[in-house]
Amino acid sequence: MLMTLIRATASALLVIGMATASVAQVVPPSAGGAARVQLPVDALMQDAAEYAQRFGVPFDEAMRRMRAQGDSVPATDALRETFKDRWAGIAIEHLPNYRIVVLLTGTDPVVEQSVMAGGMTVPIVFRTGAAATREAVLAAITRYQAKIRDSLPHPPGLGVDQRTGELVVMTASADADLDRNGELRARIAAMTGVPVRIDIVDRPPVDMAQDQVAPVPTLIPAPVDSGAIEGGARVIGTVDGKRYACTTGFVVSDGVRNGVVTAAHCPDTLSYVGKRFSDGGREEWPLAFVGQWGWGYQDVQVNVATAPDVSYAPLFYADTAKTLARPVATWRYRTSTRAGDFVCHRGERTGYSCAVIAMVDFAPAGDLCGGACLPTWVAVEGPTCKAGDSGAPVFEGSTALGLVKGGTYRRDGTCLFYYYMSTDYLPQGWTLLHR
Repeated sequence: MLMTLIRATASALLVIGMATASVAQVVPPSAGGAARVQLPVDALMQDAAEYAQRFGVPFDEAMRRMRAQGDSVPATDALRETFKDRWAGIAIEHLPNYRIVVLLTGTDPVVEQSVMAGGMTVPIVFRTGAAATREAVLAAITRYQAKIRDSLPHPPGLGVDQRTGELVVMTASADADLDRNGELRARIAAMTGVPVRIDIVDRPPVDMAQDQVAPVPTLIPAPVDSGAIEGGARVIGTVDGKRYACTTGFVVSDGVRNGVVTAAHCPDTLSYVGKRFSDGGREEWPLAFVGQWGWGYQDVQVNVATAPDVSYAPLFYADTAKTLARPVATWRYRTSTRAGDFVCHRGERTGYSCAVIAMVDFAPAGDLCGGACLPTWVAVEGPTCKAGDSGAPVFEGSTALGLVKGGTYRRDGTCLFYYYMSTDYLPQGWTLLHR
């Protein structure tokens, strides 16, 4: 679990908030030819293979569990409504057995239930005795975030751990002495009136990294029949003479224009880098800046191709080598997302990887959202994220989930967790292009 991991490695953490600029080691696109579009079963099998490796279960069991993850969402949405007055959290547990755990306030027991999902019976276990509802913890963050930030030399990250029902305060290691004998935890708990846990990290995230990417191969205008703009691809831009790389998220439309989204902290004017040719050149489309939304709960911008004959596809690359693309079939709201969900992302720096959601209600440390971030970001466990993944699509199968914003890293450069903006918060008037 993320918080356990944080406590175990606190002395070796290096936190970098934004995953924007990429230095040379960018995953190359496939050499020539269009990516193969996956069928839903292909996408499921690819993610299930990652799941099987992560949890050490047979492939067929992983397939059932991945199906169950998506199929069980309506049931857990209904449970949230049924127990809304007692709801403290929900999490998917994978070991020793696959099950859904619901955390409730109060002491009245609830009989264990189950749901048929993905061709398997998924147990639903209820744990009672939580000290505060999820809404109460979120309200405490909203009300006291400024006071908590002002009370510490380094503004901490804040979140709701739905496994335990605690308000998690992620403080910089430089402030660790403030919690000697639990003093900081007790003070914040008394202030907020909800259970609090202090997790120590090395230092809070910083804004856009200033790494300059290596020179790219010669870019040539893309021929009309060469393909289409997709998610999960490389975009580059220049700010103050330095070149940055980010990742496209998903293709969007406002009903009149089609465009592509990435993170708002990426350069405004971008070029979309397509397939690579045998002579070392790459096709490229200039992308004009439409707008950006980067305050509080958003980190997203829209760009559109300037050439009139460029096409768009409701697809995103779904493998490291960019040989596979997935159609966007649907999307999932953040309220339906659960701690423990197994999700994937395809970043331009790191390629394709999958991991478990740690927190659904997370406010990154520092001032990465034009000031304090709201607790609307979704944190996903590492170990794979690096600068250059900003804007990358986060997905489950063919379900779009969000866009990567930033990450936290250990001193050795490995990723502790990354966080993404849910597709709930796409700019008003723009929707996902889907099949």
